[in-house]
Amino acid sequence: MKKSEPMSESYYYILLCLAKGANHGYGIMQMTKALSQGDVVIGSGTMYGATDNMMKKGWIREIRSDGPGLERRRLYQLTDEGREALRTEIARLRRMLDNAKEV
Repeated sequence: MKKSEPMSESYYYILLCLAKGANHGYGIMQMTKALSQGDVVIGSGTMYGATDNMMKKGWIREIRSDGPGLERRRLYQLTDEGREALRTEIARLRRMLDNAKEV
Protein backbone atom coordinates (compact mmCIF):
# COMPACT_ATOMS: atom_id res chain seq x y z
CA MET A 1 0.00 0.00 0.00
CA LYS A 2 1.46 3.35 -0.97
CA LYS A 3 1.67 6.14 1.55
CA SER A 4 -0.54 9.09 0.79
CA GLU A 5 -0.17 12.69 1.88
CA PRO A 6 -2.78 13.79 4.42
CA MET A 7 -5.58 15.77 2.83
CA SER A 8 -6.68 19.12 4.24
CA GLU A 9 -10.13 19.25 5.83
CA SER A 10 -11.28 21.57 3.06
CA TYR A 11 -10.21 19.16 0.31
CA TYR A 12 -11.72 16.22 2.17
CA TYR A 13 -15.09 17.85 2.65
CA ILE A 14 -15.24 19.21 -0.91
CA LEU A 15 -14.60 15.73 -2.30
CA LEU A 16 -17.02 14.18 0.20
CA CYS A 17 -19.75 16.61 -0.84
CA LEU A 18 -19.12 15.92 -4.52
CA ALA A 19 -19.33 12.16 -3.91
CA LYS A 20 -23.06 12.82 -3.45
CA GLY A 21 -23.26 14.45 -6.91
CA ALA A 22 -22.30 17.59 -8.79
CA ASN A 23 -22.68 20.82 -6.87
CA HIS A 24 -21.79 24.51 -7.04
CA GLY A 25 -19.35 26.23 -4.69
CA TYR A 26 -21.93 27.75 -2.37
CA GLY A 27 -23.76 24.42 -2.12
CA ILE A 28 -20.52 22.65 -1.20
CA MET A 29 -19.79 25.30 1.44
CA GLN A 30 -23.26 24.84 2.97
CA MET A 31 -23.11 21.03 2.83
CA THR A 32 -19.67 21.03 4.47
CA LYS A 33 -20.96 23.16 7.34
CA ALA A 34 -23.94 20.82 7.78
CA LEU A 35 -21.90 17.57 7.56
CA SER A 36 -19.31 18.83 10.03
CA GLN A 37 -22.00 20.22 12.35
CA GLY A 38 -20.45 23.66 11.98
CA ASP A 39 -16.89 22.57 12.83
CA VAL A 40 -15.60 23.14 9.30
CA VAL A 41 -16.50 26.34 7.51
CA ILE A 42 -15.05 26.84 4.04
CA GLY A 43 -14.84 30.46 2.97
CA SER A 44 -15.18 31.50 -0.66
CA GLY A 45 -11.44 32.20 -1.06
CA THR A 46 -10.54 28.76 0.27
CA MET A 47 -13.31 27.15 -1.79
CA TYR A 48 -12.22 28.54 -5.13
CA GLY A 49 -8.50 28.10 -4.43
CA ALA A 50 -9.13 24.47 -3.49
CA THR A 51 -11.33 23.76 -6.50
CA ASP A 52 -8.71 25.27 -8.84
CA ASN A 53 -6.01 23.07 -7.28
CA MET A 54 -8.19 19.97 -7.38
CA MET A 55 -9.01 20.58 -11.04
CA LYS A 56 -5.27 20.75 -11.75
CA LYS A 57 -4.83 17.43 -9.91
CA GLY A 58 -7.62 15.93 -12.01
CA TRP A 59 -9.78 15.19 -8.95
CA ILE A 60 -12.74 17.33 -10.04
CA ARG A 61 -13.98 18.93 -13.23
CA GLU A 62 -16.13 21.93 -13.91
CA ILE A 63 -19.39 21.35 -15.72
CA ARG A 64 -22.17 23.70 -16.75
CA SER A 65 -25.59 23.61 -15.18
CA ASP A 66 -28.40 22.82 -17.58
CA GLY A 67 -31.12 24.12 -15.27
CA PRO A 68 -33.28 26.97 -16.59
CA GLY A 69 -31.75 30.29 -15.61
CA LEU A 70 -28.69 28.55 -14.16
CA GLU A 71 -26.69 28.12 -17.37
CA ARG A 72 -23.89 30.37 -16.07
CA ARG A 73 -23.56 28.63 -12.70
CA ARG A 74 -20.37 26.60 -12.36
CA LEU A 75 -20.85 23.11 -11.04
CA TYR A 76 -18.10 20.81 -9.90
CA GLN A 77 -18.12 17.07 -10.45
CA LEU A 78 -15.93 14.37 -8.93
CA THR A 79 -13.69 12.45 -11.35
CA ASP A 80 -12.59 8.83 -10.98
CA GLU A 81 -9.21 10.13 -9.76
CA GLY A 82 -10.97 12.29 -7.18
CA ARG A 83 -13.08 9.38 -6.00
CA GLU A 84 -9.91 7.31 -5.55
CA ALA A 85 -8.20 10.17 -3.66
CA LEU A 86 -11.22 10.34 -1.33
CA ARG A 87 -11.20 6.57 -0.79
CA THR A 88 -7.48 6.67 0.01
CA GLU A 89 -7.98 9.47 2.53
CA ILE A 90 -10.90 7.67 4.20
CA ALA A 91 -8.74 4.53 4.52
CA ARG A 92 -5.91 6.63 6.04
CA LEU A 93 -8.29 8.19 8.56
CA ARG A 94 -9.73 4.77 9.48
CA ARG A 95 -6.21 3.44 10.11
CA MET A 96 -5.51 6.39 12.38
CA LEU A 97 -8.73 5.77 14.34
CA ASP A 98 -7.94 2.06 14.65
CA ASN A 99 -4.48 2.95 15.99
CA ALA A 100 -6.04 5.29 18.55
CA LYS A 101 -8.38 2.51 19.73
CA GLU A 102 -5.38 0.27 20.36
CA VAL A 103 -3.70 2.79 22.68
